[in-house]
Amino acid sequence: MVKQLRHGRLGRLLGASALLLTVAACRQDMHDQPKYRGLRSSDFFVDGQSARPIVANTVARGHLNEDALLMTGKQGQDDATVFPFPVTDQVMARGRERVDIYCSPCHGRTGNGDGMVVRRGYRKPTSFHDDRLRAQADGYFFDVMTNGFGAMPDYAAQVPVRDRWAIVAYIRALQLSQHATLADVPPAVRPQLQVVSP
Repeated sequence: MVKQLRHGRLGRLLGASALLLTVAACRQDMHDQPKYRGLRSSDFFVDGQSARPIVANTVARGHLNEDALLMTGKQGQDDATVFPFPVTDQVMARGRERVDIYCSPCHGRTGNGDGMVVRRGYRKPTSFHDDRLRAQADGYFFDVMTNGFGAMPDYAAQVPVRDRWAIVAYIRALQLSQHATLADVPPAVRPQLQVVSP
């Protein structure tokens, strides 16, 4: 019986000691850590700010965007009428792939505005073959992809800059495919075309 009392008291004493050590270890200064958060004031610096101003002419790594045409689709204040790089077969293939991924759900694979989400009730976008869009500068399409327009959200976060230009190139190919004449076909290829009589 005496052994049981000793063991009971010893157990309670050990439990109380453990609780006391636990409570003593949890101090408020662990909760209020000595650190600065962005845009908070500080008495450490003379100007009262916790953050230092950015050094003049500093550019974050990977963000030196010197080519305004490539990055904005603008020539001065106007939409660009030229591409910032040559349009090759690889660029066209990449553009087709990106159109199929990002644009076809709304615009359809041919650019008629009959994509799958439109068939399910989403608002129909203007066809790429509309005369108004055919007359737009190349930079217009780049700007719409970058900043959005109407019901179309911006795709700047999802589609890299060069891919947006590849999409513009492929949109131009789609537009040409629906409005091409025999004069647009290279002379060497013309004999391969079948003439369909009306």
